[in-house]
Amino acid sequence: MPSVEIGKKVFVTQAEALQVTSERLGSEFEESVRMIMTTSGRVIVSGMGKSGIIGNKIAATLASTGTPSFAVHPAEAYHGDLGMFTKGDVAILISYSGETEEVIRLIPSLKHFGVKIIALVGNPSSTLGKNSDLVLDVGVDREACPNNLAPTTSTTVTLAMGDALAVALIERRQFMPQDFAVFHPGGSLGRRLLTRVRDVMHSPVPCNTPADSLREVIMTITQGGLGLTVIADNGTIHGLITDGDLRRSLFDNQGLDGVTGGDIMTRTPMTINENEMFSAAENTMLKANVTSLLVVDDNGALTGVLKLQDARKIG
Repeated sequence: MPSVEIGKKVFVTQAEALQVTSERLGSEFEESVRMIMTTSGRVIVSGMGKSGIIGNKIAATLASTGTPSFAVHPAEAYHGDLGMFTKGDVAILISYSGETEEVIRLIPSLKHFGVKIIALVGNPSSTLGKNSDLVLDVGVDREACPNNLAPTTSTTVTLAMGDALAVALIERRQFMPQDFAVFHPGGSLGRRLLTRVRDVMHSPVPCNTPADSLREVIMTITQGGLGLTVIADNGTIHGLITDGDLRRSLFDNQGLDGVTGGDIMTRTPMTINENEMFSAAENTMLKANVTSLLVVDDNGALTGVLKLQDARKIG
């Protein structure tokens, strides 16, 4: 069989397993979300081998979306790291067979500490399944591996179960993009959501008075390099002239004589407060189909200009 066909078969096999698992979700999933939501402690995820790798990702996803969480290697936990568990914590233990020795050995100590256990297992009747507070079944008919040995489909389903928990918790916590940014300040999304308009606006602003000639307006726009000039007088904003306004004016008028900035300006330019988040300003420009906003302070005084391309400064 060609490699492409083998690859497609893997995708189909795993997609079918995910569909079956989604249809199997029920009250224990709801109770797991509720248990995590109401815990006074942290969520600690543990598994051996590839299950441990999946557990690391689950813990990282939970932690970055508002659920205090970290991963612990079960063998290291048994040899001293059990001190990381405290009463009120919730442990997510991952073992497809439900019989992984290093994971099973944690159960008595966790129960002694008063830690609640959510098991991600392929066999709910296993030792782990029987000794957990809640069981989430990640069982699959077979692995994508032709020998039905290498964890493939089962790890995909387990990972998806962790994502399902995380997303359900995001909804329950009403975790918003701004909250996400707090946990990701170094990423482009975090920078964008934590950046305020005043941090990236252009200042000083190219300006003309309403009485300035069109020639003076063109000179100001050229020298300003922003493709616009603000029509203002004694600090009061009267309007805005962009390159597009100029082109339309030159098309409508045979000559420049007698035409002033006040004649061709947009009289109600859009403004935004300098303390607003850049993400809000960007959304405003995209919805209004404009590329510039005038920036004002709390008193309505002009302080800068924000351009849509300023998003590139943030990443």
